[in-house]
Amino acid sequence: MTVLITGATGAVGRLVVQRLVTEGAHVRAVSRSPHDAALPYGVEVVQGDPSRPDATAEHLVGVEAVFLHSRTFGDSAGKLLALAAERGVSRVVALSAMNIDDPVELQPSRQRGDRNREAEEAAVASGLAWTSLRASGFAGNTLQAWGAQIRAGNVVRYVHAGFRESLLDERDLAEVAARALLTDELANRRLELTGPESLSHERMVAVIAAALGRPLRFEELPPSAVATRLVGTGLPEAFVRALMARYDHYADREQHPPTGVVAKVLGRPARTYDDWVADHLDAFGNG
Repeated sequence: MTVLITGATGAVGRLVVQRLVTEGAHVRAVSRSPHDAALPYGVEVVQGDPSRPDATAEHLVGVEAVFLHSRTFGDSAGKLLALAAERGVSRVVALSAMNIDDPVELQPSRQRGDRNREAEEAAVASGLAWTSLRASGFAGNTLQAWGAQIRAGNVVRYVHAGFRESLLDERDLAEVAARALLTDELANRRLELTGPESLSHERMVAVIAAALGRPLRFEELPPSAVATRLVGTGLPEAFVRALMARYDHYADREQHPPTGVVAKVLGRPARTYDDWVADHLDAFGNG
């Protein structure tokens, strides 16, 4: 079968593509810059922009399932899926998030272009068989947040040592997405996907320290100090403000406790944060 992937060159999209190729599916990847896509051999890379559905419609011909990435379509998710239905697409899998019911000011990814609620709502209203992947925070976020500090020294300076969340290994998300795209097993369901355990910021740093064999420690800083530093690295101020507000809001409560859904869907335990760190040591400096 042919599966069309939006957001194919992003961190999640690449993993979904790789998993589908492993499963033997024909993948058609939509990219604004197809010559720079660098996707696996055999993937059909096409020029397109999901935020301009009319210009992308020709690529929907012969497609059976669409992966709808929440950062790709702007305000055009509904029209894109309507065109997909007209061209015979039967299934859509939407990338969404666990926090879509939170106030907008507590949704950092929305400040960087994610439209998680719109993706889910468009999928549900499309008339296609649909699945919404409500993902928790990604394990890879810790590399983005702390990687530079760990490569430079043994102190991680960040907010709220006790803030806890159940980080999701992006590879598990990709495997669930592939199952939803290739089968009817997960049709018409909202899947709340988390990691298997809830860890504090301080505990996550301890996991990295053990894997690297280094005496890392967590030093808690006020949110204002961390926000100033993050904005100084080039992150959008609105994103940083929402991120700090999220940390403050959940500082004394667990955000998104483990749901166990990944294990139920895949028939195996979800990957732990220890697993993820062990497979990404080089990015942290590898000791």
